[in-house]
Amino acid sequence: MRLHFLGAAGNVTGSCYLLELEHQRVLVDCGLYQERPLRGRNWEPFPFPAEQINVLLLTHAHIDHCGLIPKLCREGFQGRILTTKATVELAELLLLDAAHIQEEDARFKMKRHAREGRPDVIHPLYTTADAQAALQYLEGVPYGEMVTLGDGITVTFYDAGHILGSTQVEIRYPLNGQERVLLFSGDLGAVDRPILRDPAPPGRADYLVMESTYGDRQHESAEDCLDRLAALVNETFAHGGNLVIPAFAVGRTQELLYDLNELLAQDRIPNALVFVDSPMAVSATEIFQRHPECYDEEARQLLHSGDNPLEFPSLHLVRRVEDSKAINHLRGSAIIISASGMCTAGRIKHHLVHNISRPECTILFVGYQARGTLGRHLLEGENPVRILGQYREVKARIESLSGFSAHADQRGLLEWLGHLPTPPRQVFLTHGEPEALQTLQEKIREQLGFAVQVPQYRDVVELT
Repeated sequence: MRLHFLGAAGNVTGSCYLLELEHQRVLVDCGLYQERPLRGRNWEPFPFPAEQINVLLLTHAHIDHCGLIPKLCREGFQGRILTTKATVELAELLLLDAAHIQEEDARFKMKRHAREGRPDVIHPLYTTADAQAALQYLEGVPYGEMVTLGDGITVTFYDAGHILGSTQVEIRYPLNGQERVLLFSGDLGAVDRPILRDPAPPGRADYLVMESTYGDRQHESAEDCLDRLAALVNETFAHGGNLVIPAFAVGRTQELLYDLNELLAQDRIPNALVFVDSPMAVSATEIFQRHPECYDEEARQLLHSGDNPLEFPSLHLVRRVEDSKAINHLRGSAIIISASGMCTAGRIKHHLVHNISRPECTILFVGYQARGTLGRHLLEGENPVRILGQYREVKARIESLSGFSAHADQRGLLEWLGHLPTPPRQVFLTHGEPEALQTLQEKIREQLGFAVQVPQYRDVVELT
């Protein structure tokens, strides 16, 4: 049996792994690359015949894990796509949005090239029709339910606690008369975050593919993070500015609403306007409300008491473009939460244009910023920055809160790994930048004594 590392290997995004069994080819994730130096890979042919993939196992709905599925289907894949029921709903939302962005980007580039005297024909990576055609293959499976793939191979999904519906993927397969277990951690969530359950502890694993996004750092505590959020709101409003928060539409936005609701209930921040300006985030919030089976005990108790943790009087959910534009003409201060979380596309760019050169405003990052993205440039102090084709001077305050991360930090990753009942034959670290990968590799060797390696793009290993 061979395992191919075809994405998120030596980098963070583009998650994709191919498992070659005797009679089956299983793909785990098929994600979009978001780091600027690697985006060209999105356009390359897949390093395998798409029509030969029997099944795709999807860990969760973030676009760096599912964003190339329409391309895969267009190139011949017609197998099953197994994931959780919540992920089916979220993936539909995100893939249709991604297709729309691809089409808009192609149109925008054609207009720009025409103005420059280059009447090029530019095709999107995939279209809305491609995304709609891919959705028919998605199947929702409950957590903990074993699904038979044939030839003695089974798959079971366990809660990863990362976003709604996120999973760890356990694959069991026969080898030389024995059963072997290959476990993919997926993206592991931080413990004690609002709404979702903590990641399920791992069972037995002969081989483990594990994420390492924050393998070289620790997050702020949830309490410290909430204190800092309150302070940033109050300080920004005292200066008469807006607090602009680029946030992933799925997961981060809902956690922010939960925490803002708590701060408002405790009178720790003013009862000011809060806008969620992202049609996708609004729809994702509605999907969250339809899946309380993914909630932790505290969130379920709030729901049962009649207090929806994702709603409060000063919250405005914005869908229409006209309403989005009107936000930037309001007087006074407001909290503006908008996608995308890394500032690579979407309405957040327009809010940055209106606020980034205002010293009274604050731009607050609450999630991971991949290298080469606008969000990463801002965090690293680049000035000016290019937004919507023009360079803008950065005068706003730039802040970040790591405690809102949907990823486990180094301590959380090591603690999760320490729950394994027996040492795995091999741990493979993926989904991290080189520094995080190397640091976590050393920590695992020192603290747990596990065999661990860091595969690179297109590496192939034999799982004997």
